[in-house]
Amino acid sequence: MQRVTITLDDELMAELDRMIVEHGYQNRSEAIRDFARAGMQQAAQDTGKNGDCVAALVYVYDHAARDLSNRLVNNFHDHHDLSLATLHVHLDNDNCMEITALKGSAADVKHLAEHVIAERGVRYGRVVMIPTEAGAKPSAARKKHVHRHT
Repeated sequence: MQRVTITLDDELMAELDRMIVEHGYQNRSEAIRDFARAGMQQAAQDTGKNGDCVAALVYVYDHAARDLSNRLVNNFHDHHDLSLATLHVHLDNDNCMEITALKGSAADVKHLAEHVIAERGVRYGRVVMIPTEAGAKPSAARKKHVHRHT
């Protein structure tokens, strides 16, 4: 590991300390490493860098939208090599949410996710992509932080 010194204004430091407590980090270094990884992953995703990834595609859709269920199923059948599993949740009389685990090249995963989210009748969608290259793995020595549910 390398030690670095950074300068943060008081407002940013207070926000960082608040997030450290909220997320249950043991120390600032652990939090900053995770936040840096997340920022780098997001920047790579935004610039379209390729490589392998795993992803969670979350979308809410109108289950009564004309032929949408069939179009969604066909999208995943056409990309069966990317789709690992899907969880389907009935939210109310009109809306369903699906969470699909994907694995493959970042470009292919992003393409499929964008296509699903753009379908007429999909009301909201988001994909979270996590690189799986050897250099992107978190350190095995890093302790896991505790998630609190309220």
